[in-house]
Amino acid sequence: MTSPGRTEHLVLPGVLTAAEAAATVAGILAEQRADGAIPWFRGHHLDPWDHIEAAMALDAAGEHGRAEAAYRWLAEHQLPDGSWYAAYTDGDATAPSDRGRETNFVAYVAVGVWHHYLATGDDAFLDRMWPTVRAAVGFVLELQSPGGQIGWKREAPADGGTPGPGEPAPGAAVTGALLTGCSSIHQALRCALAAAEHLREPQPGWELATGLLGHAIRRHPERFLDKSRYSMDWYYPVLGGALTGPEAKARIEGRWEEFVVPGLGVRCVSPNPWVTGGESAELALALWAMGEPERAVDILRSIGHLRTPDGMYWTGYVFADETVWPAERTTWTAGSVLLAVAALGGDTATTAVFGGGGLPSGLEPDCC
Repeated sequence: MTSPGRTEHLVLPGVLTAAEAAATVAGILAEQRADGAIPWFRGHHLDPWDHIEAAMALDAAGEHGRAEAAYRWLAEHQLPDGSWYAAYTDGDATAPSDRGRETNFVAYVAVGVWHHYLATGDDAFLDRMWPTVRAAVGFVLELQSPGGQIGWKREAPADGGTPGPGEPAPGAAVTGALLTGCSSIHQALRCALAAAEHLREPQPGWELATGLLGHAIRRHPERFLDKSRYSMDWYYPVLGGALTGPEAKARIEGRWEEFVVPGLGVRCVSPNPWVTGGESAELALALWAMGEPERAVDILRSIGHLRTPDGMYWTGYVFADETVWPAERTTWTAGSVLLAVAALGGDTATTAVFGGGGLPSGLEPDCC
């Protein structure tokens, strides 16, 4: 079990004490399989994005060995085309439950790997994981359109099979682009470029792709599917680093009252009376990134009602019915809270990947 002494840097008055942070870390560790996989909770599925978010939280808490095990799981089970399936039953790599391959899920390994490297300074780890990151980015960029946006996913192969070495990826490409997913990919590409620069592995194609994607997010909302009911589409362009400064401020202010429920957290979908811990913690991260730590802390304090005695967090709460729903405590919700607290506390690795100040931005296209 993680001791409070290892989580003193995760103390945030009104949000977490060192002992509470230690309990949350212990809760995530309890759900991690021996092979490194981190499902939502044991018996549920693992998806690659949330697996990585939980691993990043472990690094923020100093559990570097357990975080590295999570990245080793990804390296060992990456598909030949550079992707991972969208879901695996209980984190069992032999039991995929959704054989689609979502681009933002695949790209996020770059964020996690760069975060782990910054947290540990482990050059050998970065060398080992570089082929995994490079292959993942290759898969993602195959679905980039000329306008910069990146298609959502490849569908599951019709025959249920997997691609063999050197074979093209089976499954139809879904070219419709999600703003939330693409904003996350934007952050991932910047982290991938940072790793490439550190390793002296120039990737000019990635620089072009990153610039195109960032420009599409900032200037071409028509290139993305309309998911504006979801709060993630509201704050993710800020969280993913595509919008900064006055543009970020204007975006957050524009729909604040629509999504933020004072004292309870952030709605997942407007106008549904349902607040969720993950979205609330991510908004707190976005607020911190745009220079508003006080409001970030207020958001984190507002979801204290989701915390359970074992240190984990309920996924959400339907305030119209005063009911916890769904009745599950997910590793990724707990992870998102720990990462937000780590950023607010100045954790070097976490501030670097979410602050973005030192990350490459790619090449801005000659457009508009």
